[in-house]
Amino acid sequence: MSKNTGLNAIEIKYLRLSLGLTTAQVGELSKASEEDVIAWEAGEKPVSGLAEKKLIEIDETIEMQVLNTCDGIEELFKKEPKRQLSFVVYPTQALYAQYNPEFLGALPLTELYNTSAWRIKKECKLILEVDVTLVALEVESYKAYREKEGLKESRESRAKWAATQI
Repeated sequence: MSKNTGLNAIEIKYLRLSLGLTTAQVGELSKASEEDVIAWEAGEKPVSGLAEKKLIEIDETIEMQVLNTCDGIEELFKKEPKRQLSFVVYPTQALYAQYNPEFLGALPLTELYNTSAWRIKKECKLILEVDVTLVALEVESYKAYREKEGLKESRESRAKWAATQI
């Protein structure tokens, strides 16, 4: 019986893909090279403990966001019969860092935030029968909307703008 209880090649690749990351991004997050990540996924090298810990931690963070967000949505729809929502996602790392910096500590890459939004969308549809549309932030459109509506920059303003996009 093997004493290695870490992730194997298939598991590390699945986890990477389920998070929507490239091998280079996993390398960046785990302070390893892209070549190391490719070797882990090919079973040529054991997965680094740091990489395993970091990716599992990120996956657990996303799962907690899914649970917490879906609980909040379920509570909201007890009061309002509306069954459609929109979430802003970020097409670039720069926009994510500018408009959603509070998540950078837990989910440092826009792909991770967007993966979280996708998982929330899926969970809302399956469990709550709520349709969620993911709306990529279009900065000029968003700024024009804020100006027209007299709104300041905020998460709520982005949510209101996204609702106008569906």
